[in-house]
Amino acid sequence: MSRVVVVVGASSGIGRATAHGLAARGDHLVLLARSSGPLTDSADECLRLGAASAQPCPADVTDAAAVDAVMAQVRADHGRVDAVVHSAGVVAYGRFDEVPAEVWDGVLRTNLLGAANVARSVLPDMRAHNHGTVVLVGSLLGDIAVPDMSAYVVSKWAVRALGRELQLDNRDRPGVQISVVSPGGVDTPIYAQAANYLGRDVRPPPPVYTAEAVAAAVVDAGGQPTQAGRCGDHQRRHQDRLHRDPRPVRRPCGSAVRDPRQRPVGIARHLRQRTAAATGGRVRGRRSRVCTVGGGQGRRRRTRQHPPPQRPAGLGSCYDCIAARGDCCR
Repeated sequence: MSRVVVVVGASSGIGRATAHGLAARGDHLVLLARSSGPLTDSADECLRLGAASAQPCPADVTDAAAVDAVMAQVRADHGRVDAVVHSAGVVAYGRFDEVPAEVWDGVLRTNLLGAANVARSVLPDMRAHNHGTVVLVGSLLGDIAVPDMSAYVVSKWAVRALGRELQLDNRDRPGVQISVVSPGGVDTPIYAQAANYLGRDVRPPPPVYTAEAVAAAVVDAGGQPTQAGRCGDHQRRHQDRLHRDPRPVRRPCGSAVRDPRQRPVGIARHLRQRTAAATGGRVRGRRSRVCTVGGGQGRRRRTRQHPPPQRPAGLGSCYDCIAARGDCCR
C-alpha cells in the first residue's frame, strides 16, 4: 500500500529531490513550502515520476496554525500521515554582531521552530496510532562550529537536540520513529538565496554532494529509520580527525546519516568512547587500568588489563571540548 508522506521544503534542494525519490516509490505526496510556483512544478514532476498523488500546499512552517491546517487536511483526505520529512532551511552569513537581529532570528524560526511546528502537528496522531516516521534534515554543522554562520550553526545544533529529545519522548511508542539526517556540503540554492553580510560570494564546502545523493539517504531513513546510512565517507573521517586536531574545524566537509537512536550514555563512558575513536584503540578507563569489554543486554562482561591510557595529541580534557569537537578550553 502506498504511504502518505509530507515533504516540507519541497520546492527546491534536498526537499525537492526527496520528493522525487519518494515519487519513484509510488507514495502519496503532500508538498509544503512557501513558494507556490516552484511547489506546483515540483508536484508535476512527482506525478511524472510515478507518485500516486502529489498535492502542493503553500504554507510557511514558521506559522504553526498554517502547518496544523495542512496536516488536518491531509488526514481528512488520506486518513493518516505515515511519514514527514522536514528539510526547509535558510542560512545567513556574517559575523554575529553584523547580521541584523531580525535576520538571525528568522534563521532560527525557519530551521528550528519550523521543525518543531511540523513535529508538534503530526506526533499526537502518530502516537495515538503507534505508527509514523519523522525525518529531520540537520547538518554536519550540528556537530561542529564554523565562523560567520552563527545562526545556521546554532539552529542545526538545536535540530539535532530536538531530534534526540523526540526520540526519548516517544520511547513508549515503538511504532513512532524519529531520524535526523546530517549532510555536509550539498549543491542546493540555499547558498545563492542566503542573507549574505560577508561582502563576498559563498559556496558549499568541498567535497560537494548532489541533492539527489542526500535525498537517497533521507528516503532510506524514512523507510528504515533505525538504520544509519551514509551518502559519503568524508564526514566520518573529518569528525574522527577533529578528535585529534580541532583546527580543521574551519573546513567542514562530506555528508552522512547519523543514527539518532543510540542509547544515551554517561559522561564518563562518553569520554572513553571519544578517546577510543581518536586513538583507534579500544575503550580504556581513565583512572583504572581495567577496562570493560562487551556489555549490553544479554552479554557477559569481562575485564582486561591495559597500560595507563595515553591522551591523544590535540584532544581536550573536558567533556564540552570533546563533545562539541571544537577548540579545547585548554
